[in-house]
Parts: sequence; structure tokens; C-alpha cells
Amino acid sequence: MSEQKRILAKGNEAVAMGAIKAGCIHYFGYPITPQNEIPEYMSRVLPGLEGEYVQAESELAAINMVMGASALGVRSMTSSSSPGISLMQESLSYMVGQELPAVIVNVVRCGPGLGGIAASQSDYFQAVKGGGHGDYKLIVLAPASVQEMYDHAMLAFHLADRYRNPVLVLADAVLGQMQEPILERDEVPPEPRKPWALTGAKNRPMRYLKSLYLKEGELEAHNKLLQEKYREIEKHEVRFEEFNTDDAKLIVTAFGTSARIARTAVNMAREKGMKVGLFRPVTVYPFPKGRLKAISENIKDFLVVEMNTGQMVEDVRLSVTGNSSVMFYGRPGGAIPTPLEVLGEIEKRYKN
Repeated sequence: MSEQKRILAKGNEAVAMGAIKAGCIHYFGYPITPQNEIPEYMSRVLPGLEGEYVQAESELAAINMVMGASALGVRSMTSSSSPGISLMQESLSYMVGQELPAVIVNVVRCGPGLGGIAASQSDYFQAVKGGGHGDYKLIVLAPASVQEMYDHAMLAFHLADRYRNPVLVLADAVLGQMQEPILERDEVPPEPRKPWALTGAKNRPMRYLKSLYLKEGELEAHNKLLQEKYREIEKHEVRFEEFNTDDAKLIVTAFGTSARIARTAVNMAREKGMKVGLFRPVTVYPFPKGRLKAISENIKDFLVVEMNTGQMVEDVRLSVTGNSSVMFYGRPGGAIPTPLEVLGEIEKRYKN
């Protein structure tokens, strides 16, 4: 095995690098802070790879270009930040209905409305509950480091193709803008054959992709097939990270940037003699509800930390046993909690 190369990269650059490593040389996007380094990187690199970089006239145009490229069977991607992702919701629903794989990166900024350019986690509901119309799910990965921005881009394309479903990488402005050393990966899962792709029907039977089903019972049957797919995803693709949970009396639960901050606070609490652990969902859909339920059989106190007014906390409450106590600490509107703040919340709630 060749020695892996370590380089310094911004999170936004790393997610673009990971996408290209996965074989994505078709990118369509529209500029919006704080994710602009992604299209900037793609615009520099893709022409030299004989790829396609298109700065679309809007986020609506960008996601529809992704839809078209995906229908041809090529790995395609777009990225944006919160208001831009909102504009893409209708087309994301269409893509799920057509079972089209693609990768979408949301480098979340604060809202509601135009909000600001500071980091937030207020798009959780939109990401994991299906932000557009109809009964559907996106696979949602929540990186917590620049390395994971790179790795999750690669994983996202693998999962998108495996399940023929769009995958969302849910990051934020902190992860997008910070710099950390990353390892470039040598091994990449092979891209599968795509017998459904629209590649021209001169020498084969006609194929078509659609999300409009008008015959009696046809759309219900299609929805049931999609739900079966989601059950398979929930069975096989749950990912999470645990830290000091074995002997914990209180579990801090957080994702993304909040989990990085919470881990420091957990270490500080341990230094003070408090038995505190961290549970970090890596996939926020599928949510690791089974593992949280198992933990809650023995540990009853949970503190959820988010950069919003309380969103993932609802999934934690639905996951744990009924006699568990699920508490919340949030900073909305671009405010970022400090480890000392989280430690203070732990000290308020910790029971000896």
C-alpha cells in the first residue's frame, strides 16, 4: 500500500477534493457564502480533468442540471448554503421520485430568512425530514472534521449509487472555512454499472425515468417500494461515534461542529471527576435510534447540544426509553457555544 499524502485544506476544498476522487467531474452550482470555495475549486480543477463546471443562473437551475446529468448515469454534484438549498427542494423531491443518485452539500448558515453568513445547524429538520413535497428521505451525512468533509464526499457518492437516492452532506460554516490536515485516500469503491441510465436507445430497448404516476394504485406502489428502500438504508447504513459512554452517568449528544465542541467539554468534565460521555450521530438520516435506545436502558440523562433552537433533540427524545431525561442547550442565529458554556450546562444537570 502506498504512503498516504497529508495536505492542509479548508473544509470546502476537502469536500470538492473528495468528490473528484470519487469520480465526480460534473459540478453545477451558484455562488453563496459560506460555501463559495467549493465552486471556486471545481472551476479551477474540472477543466483540466475534461469535466464539466457550470455556474448556473440560480440554485434552481443548478439542481435541475444535476438532475439531467444524473439521468445520464454520470456522478454529479451541487453545493449551496441554506437559502439556496431551500430553492432546490422541489427538484430534490423529483429526483427521489425518479430514483436518481446525486450528492448535494449544504454548508449551513444562520436564518431564518436571508439570515447571515455565520455557522448554524438550523437546517436539520429540512435535511432529515424531507424538505420538499411527498413522502421521501435523503441520506444525510454530518461530518465533524475537514477529514470527514473529504471522506463523506466519497461515501456520499457510493451511497447515492448503491441506493439510487440523493445524498446530502450537512456541514456548516465552521467546517467549511476551517483548515486541517487531511489524508487523501488511495482506495475508492468502484462506480457501479447503471443499467437504468438514459444513454441513447439505438441498440437497446427504450428506458425512461419519471416521477409522475397516474394509473390507479401505481403511485402507492411506487411509494411502498421507496419505503422499502428506506428500511434497507436504516438497516445497513447507520453510523455513529461514541466517546466515554461505557461508565457515563450523563451523555452529551451532538452532531457536526457542536460535537467537536461537546467533546472538549466532556474531557473537561472528566477532569473534574464527572462521568460524562459523548454520542455523535454521523448519519442523521438514518438516525442511530437503536443504539441510543440501547444506551438509555442504563443511562437516563441526556444533554443535546445544537446550534439552533432545538431540532435533533426531537429525534433523541423519540429514540430513548420513556423514563429518560433529555435536556437541551442551543445557540441559534449564528451563535456558537464554547466548551466552557457546554461544561456549565453539564455541571447544572449532572447527578452524582
